[in-house]
Amino acid sequence: MKAVVVGVSPDSTRSHRNFIAKKELGIRLLSDPEHEVLNRYGVWQLKKMAGREYYGVVRSTYIIDPQGNVAFVWPKVKVKGHVEQVRDKLAELVKEE
Repeated sequence: MKAVVVGVSPDSTRSHRNFIAKKELGIRLLSDPEHEVLNRYGVWQLKKMAGREYYGVVRSTYIIDPQGNVAFVWPKVKVKGHVEQVRDKLAELVKEE
């Protein structure tokens, strides 16, 4: 099974390069400082922490099929165990084809 993993955040390309190098990541990180993609996917949202409101990215995962359709969504992702969830769902979707 082949999948392309892409991350999107409002951080700068320089920040992304540093993060990729530090974490030795093998994925693409796209910079969206104007929040165009983040807004389209509904993940740039009002958040609250310690009584303060601010806009930020709600970490979410989307599986997009080869035709460009959203095949599955995980909103408000928690990192622990998430890679396994995505691998299992990808394997399930490939079997359905």
